[in-house]
Amino acid sequence: MPVTDVRHDLDQRTLTITADFAAPVDRLWQVYADPRQLERIWGPPECPATFVKHELTPGGVMHYFMTDQSGQRYHGYWRITEVDQPRSFSFVDGFANEDFSADENLPESSNTFTFTEHDGGTQLVAVSSYQTAEALQQVLEMGVVEGASAAVNQIDALVA
Repeated sequence: MPVTDVRHDLDQRTLTITADFAAPVDRLWQVYADPRQLERIWGPPECPATFVKHELTPGGVMHYFMTDQSGQRYHGYWRITEVDQPRSFSFVDGFANEDFSADENLPESSNTFTFTEHDGGTQLVAVSSYQTAEALQQVLEMGVVEGASAAVNQIDALVA
């Protein structure tokens, strides 16, 4: 499995997922740059994503929803804050209402995904930072570690 380490730190309010892939940095970058590829890995296998807006540029916005096996949709958004192609990008990720406005009842996270050459392939380090320890604890209780790990583990088959 690609995920090699998952750590959360309530004091620092961070969740860090590290994964290694036997594919070059540019190939991993394309997974996130292409909305059709991103749909195949954003969300756990039982709750795939559909991106209806995809702008991987500073100031860009992404709108998506994930659909569970019963047909229930869960909406979300990214606000892209930085892009250093193909090395990293940063974004605010949040839960959304059906119109993609922020769901104020659920926390946002600030995220940086970094891609580096590692052992002949690529290492992805995804760091999510939350405003409060309570916000991090809330998403941990919602299953973010399991869901994010399952999502990242789908990348291997896509880039093979």
